[in-house]
Amino acid sequence: MAHEIVTETVTARPMAPVRRRVGVGEVSTAWRPALDQVWAFLRRHEGLRTDGHNIFVYHHPARPGDPLKVEFGVEVSRAFEPDGDVVFAHTPAGPVAWTLHVGPIAGLADASAAIAAWCAANGRSLGGASWEIYGDPGADPGEVEVRVFYLLG
Repeated sequence: MAHEIVTETVTARPMAPVRRRVGVGEVSTAWRPALDQVWAFLRRHEGLRTDGHNIFVYHHPARPGDPLKVEFGVEVSRAFEPDGDVVFAHTPAGPVAWTLHVGPIAGLADASAAIAAWCAANGRSLGGASWEIYGDPGADPGEVEVRVFYLLG
């Protein structure tokens, strides 16, 4: 699938995440326990989440191979006091390149690769953070809709 790359300036989105440090390849086992904590928190705080989506924010390490700082969270409507591992945070803001991935989760890396290729072809650098905003579940559980954002340097 060819990915259309969009550039724009985005504002920060408020979110309720759990922060973790994970090695490359460990996101697939770390996200669910973290999000389970966030959703349990949101069920105890009515009105904090309206129609927000799951958001994973990746803070890329300076040295390749070092663990990523990842925020596994859900978009919320307002600020709140931390509760256990759940904190108040925002997605990055500023100039981004983004694309939409629709299909199996296994193909999500292709969206990131498309953004990296676009940056290389257009003389743009990455800004050290990326994030994914997951759409609502569809009829086919094997297909996901994810917007993939990379902060530009």
